[in-house]
Amino acid sequence: MILAAIDIGSNAARLLITEVIEKDNGEVKFNKLNLFRVPLRLGFDVFEKNIVSDVKIEMLLETMKGFRHLLNAYKVESVKACATSAMRDAKNASKIIALVKKETAIDIEVISGEMEANLVYENHIAENMDKDHSYMYIDVGGGSTEISIFGNGKLTFKKSYNIGTIRLLKSMVVETEWDLMKYDIKQACKNQKEVMAIGSGGNINKVFSMTKKKDGKPIHIDLLRDYYKELNSFNIAERIEKYGLREDRADVIVPALFIYLNAMRWAGSTEIYVPKIGLADGLIQHLWEEIATQH
Repeated sequence: MILAAIDIGSNAARLLITEVIEKDNGEVKFNKLNLFRVPLRLGFDVFEKNIVSDVKIEMLLETMKGFRHLLNAYKVESVKACATSAMRDAKNASKIIALVKKETAIDIEVISGEMEANLVYENHIAENMDKDHSYMYIDVGGGSTEISIFGNGKLTFKKSYNIGTIRLLKSMVVETEWDLMKYDIKQACKNQKEVMAIGSGGNINKVFSMTKKKDGKPIHIDLLRDYYKELNSFNIAERIEKYGLREDRADVIVPALFIYLNAMRWAGSTEIYVPKIGLADGLIQHLWEEIATQH
């Protein structure tokens, strides 16, 4: 069965197409067929003006039409489309959703921050890791950061904060939001075993590939700090040239590292695993569970 997930974030829209194979022994395998990413950068409009501009609406519509063609080409049987922080804040979100539905027959659901944290956690990475640690998922996006903490075999904490890379670039994160995140993480990690971080989001994936580490190996916080200082010492044009970054990655990578480093510091984490998962992967898992329970 071929399933798809669409994640309309504050920085980019992604379409993930996955083949789900159910084996005779009941084991389920998820084979990623393709991932498409379009840097729409909705947050740049929304966090300043509270609406998505006509230009960005047009870009989003063209993207969704393109995704519709790909869904048809891959013969996708079921799709789940979600929008996050930028669309949560956009006053004209319902108008955009209606337009997309009319033009492409794709239903977009604007999900809450808590649901977003849930979906990242749906990847169930922590369950397959050693039981001697607790784990903190840090999912950093353009508009928000989701934190989930998993210890002793269960999820003990999850919350979304209006702290994201685009908000930071625009100086639109209020100090009280940082204070709240710091307090929450410290409280939630108080009686936990040593906390290991699990990072998701395009920026941490990029940094992981820059480290040339083998998949499954964590990044030490000191190395992450070194990358932060190094990248921060260059302007955007220099980052593009020196590291071969795309423009829409070069500006947000520094604020993203700042968020990961703070969250890790407050949790007392010295290492972060980067399993290359994101919201779209969680959406696929979620969609499959919905389908499986219907049969």
